Amino acid sequence: MKRAKWLTLAIAFAFVGAVAFAHGNRVHVKGKVEKIGPDLLQVRTTDGKTVEVKPTASTVYIQHMSPKPGDPPDANQDKPAKLADLVVGDSVVIHASPKDGGLEADEVKFSSPGSSKVATAAPKPKS
Repeated sequence: MKRAKWLTLAIAFAFVGAVAFAHGNRVHVKGKVEKIGPDLLQVRTTDGKTVEVKPTASTVYIQHMSPKPGDPPDANQDKPAKLADLVVGDSVVIHASPKDGGLEADEVKFSSPGSSKVATAAPKPKS
């Protein structure tokens, strides 16, 4: 019985260790886009720092679209995108790899600032 407990504990530690190292040396950058160039994305992070990330030919872009009225709130509204779809002010989460003293973007997920707001009808004028 004691042996089974130790084996269970060892398996649990191995699982936790595997999850902790699942992303390897990748860096996560979360914030708002401040500047966009063909070889530079500048992001103001949630803690107020400015981080520069280099997009590459293999960078994957995913644009999050807010659910439409009537859709379930957890509906997947992500669609493939490209660098040209990204604009200053967009919220981003970038998965990047350190390279040559900088960061290269592997994946850029983004959404527009107003994308979470639902449009409402203007009030009717009183007659």
